[in-house]
Amino acid sequence: RLDARTRENIRNLGYEKPTPIQRKAIPAVLEGHDVIGLAQTGTGKTAAFGIPVLHRLVSGPRHKLRTLIIGPTRELAEQTREAMERLGEGTNLNCVTIYGGVSMRPQMSNLRRGAEMVIACPGRLLDHVRQGTINLSNIECLVLDEADRMFDMGFLPDIRKIVSRLPAQRQTLLFSATMPGEIRELAQDFLRDPVTLQMAFSKPAESVSHALYPVVDSQKTALLTALLGQIDRESVLVFTRTKHRAKRLAAHLEKVGHKATSLQGNMSQGQRKAAMEGFRSGHFHVLVATDLAARGIDVSSISHVVNFDIPRTVDDYTHRIGRTGRAAKTGDAFTFVTPEDEGVVRAIERVMGAKIERRKLENFDYAARPQAAPAARGGKPQGGRPQPGKPKSGGHSPAAHGKGGVRSFRPRGPRK
Repeated sequence: RLDARTRENIRNLGYEKPTPIQRKAIPAVLEGHDVIGLAQTGTGKTAAFGIPVLHRLVSGPRHKLRTLIIGPTRELAEQTREAMERLGEGTNLNCVTIYGGVSMRPQMSNLRRGAEMVIACPGRLLDHVRQGTINLSNIECLVLDEADRMFDMGFLPDIRKIVSRLPAQRQTLLFSATMPGEIRELAQDFLRDPVTLQMAFSKPAESVSHALYPVVDSQKTALLTALLGQIDRESVLVFTRTKHRAKRLAAHLEKVGHKATSLQGNMSQGQRKAAMEGFRSGHFHVLVATDLAARGIDVSSISHVVNFDIPRTVDDYTHRIGRTGRAAKTGDAFTFVTPEDEGVVRAIERVMGAKIERRKLENFDYAARPQAAPAARGGKPQGGRPQPGKPKSGGHSPAAHGKGGVRSFRPRGPRK
């Protein structure tokens, strides 16, 4: 039975019934099993591990680091911290977020004060391990969040180093929206007799409708501009292939009258935080992003996802369009496709088990002189399918860095 304060927080947050992954995962975690939880994006995986983790922390000793949650990006780390803070309000538990990009000294100070939970990105966490500023000897529960993304980004060597420093007797929870076979084999190295909970994880969420917009690469910018003027929308998340293109496209949209900003790895932590907060609050209606925003970013007002550039894989498509149609809402996923993209389209359709509707935008002049799309690199327009990049190792990708903070889940006073 859950801690009374946790139950009250769940009710206050408006949860009426658990999602399928929560219904299966929460009892398994409470019983002490290692768990592999596979479910579509937007189905409540954070609460699926967060609720039982908080229940354990409330009933145990304080001021010892007992739970370690590892994720691939600083944005996901902060989002997880916010979710845990809401679920743990009034419990007086302390949580420290750790990720790179700023001085380690504030993080060291926060750790010295004593925290029961750390939410970290692998690279900066290893920095603390090497300098002896974090004590992992009391870890009771390890959570690998968005595990496939961490493996795909080249974090596996760092994860192995971190796990080697943890107590052998611990509970390990692995949650992800996708889990290719080879990644599942790697996951077995970290878990003992895990309970595998699979919720049709490989398919995009059914709450999202899909459409393809065939277009040549040089007309994409004009097509997006026209599309934004015709659709009935709340907030729109646009995905591009590269950081440079995201920045250029956001600047173009702002110039033609849209409240737009970008989110990409060349931005400072302060800029990235301002972009996300502005998008979440509604100050910006359009966010143009790289795949930095494809994992774990939860903004309930996103009504449309537009793939300005088609993703490389079906898994990436699943994560991107999972940013809409969340929390029992519906959403639309529009993908601009060039003739070179048909191979990826066929792969997506095979997983979905159906053909995706091809559309032409009404009143858009496809015969007009093409407008150059924001360059993908070097100021020159690029077309065709993206080439797979070599994953970065060592945990020091831009997505893994930023500043960290400490939070205490104390009462906030009467609700108004």
